[in-house]
Amino acid sequence: MSLKIGNKVAVLDDVLKGNVIGINGAEISVETTDGMIFKFNASELVRIDVEQHELSKFSDINNSLLKDKIAQNKPKKSLFKKEKKEVILEVDLHISKLTKSTRNMDNYDMLNLQLDTAKSKIEFAIAKRIAKVVFIHGVGEGVLRSELLRLLNKYPVKFYDASYKKYGLGATEVYIFQNPI
Repeated sequence: MSLKIGNKVAVLDDVLKGNVIGINGAEISVETTDGMIFKFNASELVRIDVEQHELSKFSDINNSLLKDKIAQNKPKKSLFKKEKKEVILEVDLHISKLTKSTRNMDNYDMLNLQLDTAKSKIEFAIAKRIAKVVFIHGVGEGVLRSELLRLLNKYPVKFYDASYKKYGLGATEVYIFQNPI
């Protein structure tokens, strides 16, 4: 790197900046912005072509230059691709969600209401070609879950535990085969 008188420079291991005012072999005289004169070896200096505040334009998220640059690099979306939105029917089988009061209901009546709801939702999903249904049944003693799995075995479906992250432990996800053989 060859420095010339008038070049803007910065000192590598310091926060000093200035203009080159004299060159004597490898010794470079630099006048800082506040008027002080320092002598450095040429290997300690770096020439500044663009000021830092000019470079920081590209780090400002609202800067129009940055927005133009990002817009140039975005891949074009195909007009022929159809984005697939998956429809998932979520059914909460907790008895409090299915009826206002359980005053005159025993456990058998409550379980039948829950299973009838599950049956109608499965048949609705098959009729409307909804591919996934999530039954939220809770953990409990497992009676509702086991009866639900017995009911699901009668349909063209496959079922498995739903996402623990989204539903916790007490949910079963059902995948409905759209073209049963």
